[in-house]
Amino acid sequence: MSDFSFERPLWLWLIVIVIICFMRCRAKESALIFPHLAILKRAADKKSFLPEFLKAVAIIATIVALAGPVRIDRSVTIKHKGYAIVLAIDASGSMKEGGFDKKHPFVSKFDVVKRLVKDFIKKRKNDNIGIVIFGSFSYIASPLSFNKEVIAKILDYLDIGIAGQKTAISDALIESINLVKKSNAKSKIVILLTDGIDTASKTPPTVAVKLAKKHKVKIYTIGIGDPSMVDGRFLQWLASQTQGRFFFARSAKDLAKVYATIDKLERSEIRGREFVKKDELYSYILFVGILALLGYIYIYGKRGF
Repeated sequence: MSDFSFERPLWLWLIVIVIICFMRCRAKESALIFPHLAILKRAADKKSFLPEFLKAVAIIATIVALAGPVRIDRSVTIKHKGYAIVLAIDASGSMKEGGFDKKHPFVSKFDVVKRLVKDFIKKRKNDNIGIVIFGSFSYIASPLSFNKEVIAKILDYLDIGIAGQKTAISDALIESINLVKKSNAKSKIVILLTDGIDTASKTPPTVAVKLAKKHKVKIYTIGIGDPSMVDGRFLQWLASQTQGRFFFARSAKDLAKVYATIDKLERSEIRGREFVKKDELYSYILFVGILALLGYIYIYGKRGF
């Protein structure tokens, strides 16, 4: 963005004084007796306009040059320190139960979760986000991507039981960590959501924890629905091993608050640096003033004044 300004603007007040002088401080010349004075005066006014104009231009241009006119170009570079986030979502058979959202009691937990996940993704504008779906097994529904619209569309196509009816939490964590560990982001996060107990994993959770620690992946775990159906201690242990946190949501309202809390805890850092470039313009204006002064001298020299 370019701006025009003066480094020494107080000099511009001299222009007001110059204008007043041109109007009231005319030079006195020797008197001549001449008949038909009106005709002579008109002729003299016509001849004197150009040199007077050039003199005014020369003086005003000099004052403007002294005021230090500059053109300032400001450019800002923004550096985003985003996160690499994998959302591991339970799609087992138990996620088809309704009643999780009191406003929409017949909507399944899975559909409510998808809606809230979409809202969470929209807020993470600077982050690289991936989706892992798990049930009896886990798979990558979306690789890490900055394209939030595509991720939202992928979520629309996902349905309950798409990965089997059981729950493989440890396998889902390993799948998520393997996905996020490839990222160059300094902060790597897995947010795992489930409404059940690990009943289908082929790999022990200690392997998932070791892998997370090795690649510096922070794990957030979220249990939803009926507390008696969720192994809260296990989920809390998983989160604590990687300096993450465990949350529990009994309703859609609670889950919205959980995602809002995680959003605040893991805010993307945005840094800005401003570069200012100044172009001095006084030389161009002074050049115009010199040309006007030379024109003034030439005209008066030619007329013999």
